[in-house]
Amino acid sequence: MVKIEHININGQSYIPCIGLEVHIELKTNTKMFCSCKNDSNEIIPNTNVCPICMGHPGTLPVPNKDAIEKIIKLGMALGCDIQKEATFDRKNYFYPDLPKGYQISQSFVPFCLGGKMPLFLSLNDEVNYVQLREIHLEEDAGKLLHTNAPGIALVDFNRAGVPLVELVTEPVIHSGEEVRLFGESLQLLVNYLDISNADMEKGEMRVEVNISISNVEQNDINNTLINLGQKVEIKNINSFSAACKAVEFEISRQTEILQNGQKVVGETRGWDDIKQITFSQRLKEESNDYRYFPEPDLVPIETQSFLYQELPELPWVRRQRFIQNYKLEPKKVLLFIKNIELGDFFEVLVKTSIESINNIEQNQNIIELCYNYLTVDFLGLIAKENKTFSKDLLNPNNFALLIKYLIENKISSKGAKIIIENLVRDPNLNTEDILNNNNLLQVSDENFVVELVQKVLVDNSSSVQEYKNGKESVLQFLIGQAMKASKGTANPQIVKEIMLKLLG
Repeated sequence: MVKIEHININGQSYIPCIGLEVHIELKTNTKMFCSCKNDSNEIIPNTNVCPICMGHPGTLPVPNKDAIEKIIKLGMALGCDIQKEATFDRKNYFYPDLPKGYQISQSFVPFCLGGKMPLFLSLNDEVNYVQLREIHLEEDAGKLLHTNAPGIALVDFNRAGVPLVELVTEPVIHSGEEVRLFGESLQLLVNYLDISNADMEKGEMRVEVNISISNVEQNDINNTLINLGQKVEIKNINSFSAACKAVEFEISRQTEILQNGQKVVGETRGWDDIKQITFSQRLKEESNDYRYFPEPDLVPIETQSFLYQELPELPWVRRQRFIQNYKLEPKKVLLFIKNIELGDFFEVLVKTSIESINNIEQNQNIIELCYNYLTVDFLGLIAKENKTFSKDLLNPNNFALLIKYLIENKISSKGAKIIIENLVRDPNLNTEDILNNNNLLQVSDENFVVELVQKVLVDNSSSVQEYKNGKESVLQFLIGQAMKASKGTANPQIVKEIMLKLLG
């Protein structure tokens, strides 16, 4: 569980208590209760509509099996208690983008209860968890398009009826940073499960924050939160970084109100991303305002047949496996958790390199070299060309040969970078050819290096004298001269060893 942090002001201790409601549009071919196309990219308003999703009299909804499979898949991943039989309910409220005057949702028996979400994108060694209350399935509303004309808005019903998952946490989050971690972790999870694109810019994932400030004195000594304080909801949040800022602002605002001896008003507030403040919208509705009752047109859904789905490797499992198998710190591992294809390539690269070198004592060195040259040099070069990683951009055998030559001291780090630059320009090139065409093989023959160093010492006698007089920094200059004379082909380590020996 997330550790509770107190805010101490003027001798008073407060606890921020935050719960989230996250809406995720599912990636299905059709809408939740009709055969209309589910397409978030549709730009022509009111194209994907029919009498069912428009709420015409006499129409009957038919549940989308694919959507039910996807919510149960999410529930299984998060360790929820999947209900044997789930029901749909009507949530009644009037709003222009809700054509039926009610929303088919779940209140009494949702598909998933409980569960917990790991904050696996944290940089800490230990992963904290956020307790969930439920995950339910409902249909999305339409979208209002505001015009420049005062008091006039247009309605696009393309989104009306799209299958929508709502995930509700317990109020166990205590900071804006935890909100950000939760949202980003959940977003990546649904991508792993392939149940949603979760693109916040398209509205495929939306977050609402419920926050209250509790006075520590109103709770028991074990931090069991009895009185959570007055709840305030924040909407209109378009990113998880904005959610983090909104929470931190609201914590400050509510704490100041309590410090002044006033009461926090239960309301819905919006987030102004420009001013970086929350603002009042309306008084908060209570659940009984929606007059929930069972949906008479839909029978209960038996979930047993949906429980035999195969889950992919979950991101927090992948994280732990990479840390254990490759001895990489969490910060480095996150790159391979966020980019599955890059992580898969890294694993192939490490396996190929270890097998080709076949020296168990070098295994960890091989892993570190694979990580550094892949993530720093290769990714850095393709970023300059505005490319994103794809396994088609790089042959693991070519890269593994590069690592092998580095381990065997046959090429320098500079030579490795030249090879990578050539591979970025043309993935079809061969490492061996690049090596030979650019004369990158390091010479480790001692007789060759001795002759080279002797000549450098003779040609730079004044620098040699400076070194013997105690100016040790001259050594790097002399090594540089030897490397220059060899046109970069001499092994720098052997050059240094022989030079120190000859200098006495």
